[in-house]
Amino acid sequence: MIGIHPDNQVPELKDYNLFSSDPALQRAVRHGQADWRAAELRRQGAEYGSEATLRAAEDANRYPPELHTHSATGQRIDFVKFHPGWHTMMAMARRNGNANLPYLDPRPSAWSAYGASMYLHSQIESGSGCPTTMTKACIPVVALNPALYAELAPKLLSLEHDPRDLPLAQKTSITIGMGMTEKQGGSDVRSNTTRAVPVGSGPWGDGFLLTGHKWFFSAPMCDGHLVLAKTDEHGATCFFVPRWGPDGRKNPIHIQRLKDKVGNRSNASSEVEFKEAYGVRVGTEGRGIRTLIEMANYTRLDCALSSAGYLRQGLVQALHWARNRFAFGRLLAEQAAMQTLLADMALESEAATVLAMDLAARFGSDAPSDLAWRRLLTPAAKFWNCKRAVGYCGEAMEVLGGNGYVEAGPLGRLFREAPVNSIWEGSGNVMCLDVLRAVAHAPDDAHAVLDHLQAVARQAPEVLRQVQQLRAALRQPPEELEAQARRFTQRLVLTAQACLMLQQASPLAAEAFIASRFDPDWGPVMGIAAGTPQTAALLQAAWA
Repeated sequence: MIGIHPDNQVPELKDYNLFSSDPALQRAVRHGQADWRAAELRRQGAEYGSEATLRAAEDANRYPPELHTHSATGQRIDFVKFHPGWHTMMAMARRNGNANLPYLDPRPSAWSAYGASMYLHSQIESGSGCPTTMTKACIPVVALNPALYAELAPKLLSLEHDPRDLPLAQKTSITIGMGMTEKQGGSDVRSNTTRAVPVGSGPWGDGFLLTGHKWFFSAPMCDGHLVLAKTDEHGATCFFVPRWGPDGRKNPIHIQRLKDKVGNRSNASSEVEFKEAYGVRVGTEGRGIRTLIEMANYTRLDCALSSAGYLRQGLVQALHWARNRFAFGRLLAEQAAMQTLLADMALESEAATVLAMDLAARFGSDAPSDLAWRRLLTPAAKFWNCKRAVGYCGEAMEVLGGNGYVEAGPLGRLFREAPVNSIWEGSGNVMCLDVLRAVAHAPDDAHAVLDHLQAVARQAPEVLRQVQQLRAALRQPPEELEAQARRFTQRLVLTAQACLMLQQASPLAAEAFIASRFDPDWGPVMGIAAGTPQTAALLQAAWA
């Protein structure tokens, strides 16, 4: 995508295929045995790269949701109005399987196919990914209540987007959100104060009335939410709280305000008050935190996938600019310092992609080795990909200079989106501590993962040395290791990425990744080292 333009202004990147132009993603799909989905992914790639989709994504973010608390006659409606562009993106995510594909298709490789679609969608519009991924993640949790699941399953597994604000029985498809955090606790959900009082059995099982608040109530226009509340007898319990009760009446969930967020502006996040809102128990009473942690594991996977998508889109925008912009008599892409930066970015993007896609593939397996990998690498990948995306998107913006810093292009929105994934479903410290908890609770799993990494790393002495240092770290007293939580997680992720690159990337990319990532000078900023003088070859292979 190189051209010469008389005014030296780079044309908008549009009408290109996100899947067909991404060799790393195509390899990951093949590695995950999801080639059966390739034709559909090519269709999605063209759809996401089309000008019409780009305009819908822009509109969804330029015209944010509006809260209407009351009707013209003073009745409480708590309605959030969205721009049509939002519904365009929600419908696209739904029909592309982002809300349910792994539960529609029994093949384990459906998780790899799903991961590719999530990765593609996040590059173009990320706000619609929030209610979509929560809906997907809620399915195994809702299934813990058989009566409820029997009612909701056809609507959860639908590939249609139904934006109508109606009782569940009248909907063709539904979305489900989450309500966990409260103002006094944030991530410390054990300090929650919302109470649930039993009111007897109903059509969906044990009914309760919830009174309290949620400080972050994600996507308030969802048709229902999984909510954490305490019962007097057993404590924190998970409840399904519908927007409309089973009797067809509006549930008293009062939206106090929408959050004025830094990014993710197309999606509505809110503060709510429950005024004896009806909910039905999901899972064992008193085990609500554990129940919702299971849901969080699925959404953490999606944070890793979507952040990898941010990196990819940042790289593609930067490469497109550098291949079409002249400075000092040459294309930017031909200049040594820029080549080193872009090659470093290409390595970062590919490694994030293989890490997230490999993790997605393992969600389709119950093999002990894959379960061990998921326990350890899900929080680690979420931490690393999300954390790296924040600075990376700034680097991509800088390649374009002032043209990257204006709202006429996509990089400003991408830059604002990146931090939310680091915060959502647990901040960086929470993720690193979860890695250590996984090690403490299942040390055999941790050593099994290290055994696997060691077997792959035998061909790369520097990577083998990293595995040995990880083993040495595990011999530290727990209180000493906790202080090194981020260091340990960083080393774990880089070692895992190096091994995945050895297995899935080209020899040039794998060797360059290892040489650069374990260079003592690498890390503070992008572009310090690309690990090879063959930067032009890396860039040629990065974007077909």
